[in-house]
Amino acid sequence: MNSLPILPTISTLFIVLSGLTVALGWWQIKQRKLESHRKTMFLAAVFALIFFLIYASRTIFIGNTSFGGPDEIKIYYTIFLIFHISLATIGAVLGIISLYTGYKNKLSFHRKLGPVTSIVWFFTAITGVAVYLLLYVFYHGGETTSVIKAILGF
Repeated sequence: MNSLPILPTISTLFIVLSGLTVALGWWQIKQRKLESHRKTMFLAAVFALIFFLIYASRTIFIGNTSFGGPDEIKIYYTIFLIFHISLATIGAVLGIISLYTGYKNKLSFHRKLGPVTSIVWFFTAITGVAVYLLLYVFYHGGETTSVIKAILGF
């Protein structure tokens, strides 16, 4: 029986926690619990940052894992991965702007941007879990090559 890789599992857990805390923060603001909302959204950002630090560290020092599923669906996985990476990038930028506008009390802009950011982040979290499942649960991951090895030719 193959076990799941620890770092991708932990990083995926943190992105799920981030998505759940964003959902909780959205509920809190609808209930007008402003201080709870602020703390919860900060926690969601911390969870997202922990995810990113684990992901970036793993990518640099251990590497990325290629898709190990059937060749006939690899193109669909690749398109899905590009969609996920695009969402994650947009979501991260929107998240930073949303946090900034919230903490600076630029609330008219924050109120417009926050729901959009949340929706993008929910889809980022969901597609991130799907990528994890495709790479490590449904199929065995392919080759893992570190960026350092790839760049330096080791």
